[in-house]
Amino acid sequence: MKTMVLTVLAGVLLSACAAALFMYSGIYDVSARAPDSPVLKWLLSQTTEASVGRRAKMIEVPDLESDVLRLAGVNDFEAMCVGCHGAPGKKPGPIGQGLNPPPPDLQDSARRRSPAELFWVTKNGIKMTGMPAWGPTHDDEALWSVVALISALPDLDAHAYDDLIARAEGMGHHSEDDETGRGHSHEAQNDNLPEIHEQPSSGHDHSSHEH
Repeated sequence: MKTMVLTVLAGVLLSACAAALFMYSGIYDVSARAPDSPVLKWLLSQTTEASVGRRAKMIEVPDLESDVLRLAGVNDFEAMCVGCHGAPGKKPGPIGQGLNPPPPDLQDSARRRSPAELFWVTKNGIKMTGMPAWGPTHDDEALWSVVALISALPDLDAHAYDDLIARAEGMGHHSEDDETGRGHSHEAQNDNLPEIHEQPSSGHDHSSHEH
């Protein structure tokens, strides 16, 4: 038994030394231009999918078919999401093109992810991806508006997307009529938006915060 314990301790010590040697050697290329290995990419992807899926299970999803919600969300989507993810007829901006991992095409994300998952990601962000948590600066009503727009992306082409922007003048947290550049408080438009609550759950992250 004593020999086994010593063998285990020696293995742990050698592993720690090897990890420290690797960490301080500078061998690993941390450049955003260096692609991740297939194993690391798979590991991070599976971890993310499981984490998001678990935490989004208990989120109560409102009716996202409302044209009011989509119009309220399109200007916010333009300000918050397009620079990294692009939009129908628009390529990602310089920041999005330089991120590793590359930001997903949200038309594809809207097909793969549930609205609850889209909301959770938008609100909480994802570590080490460049995806910020919009929750600290936007309330749930504003974020559900963005999710309503994202959910509609698979059915939008460039013309339909531009038409939404034209119809949404003055709407949303980041509307063009905000001269301060900080967005308005939704006081005028919240009277038309459905009341939305996130259902409490021990498995859901309720820290203050769907890009």
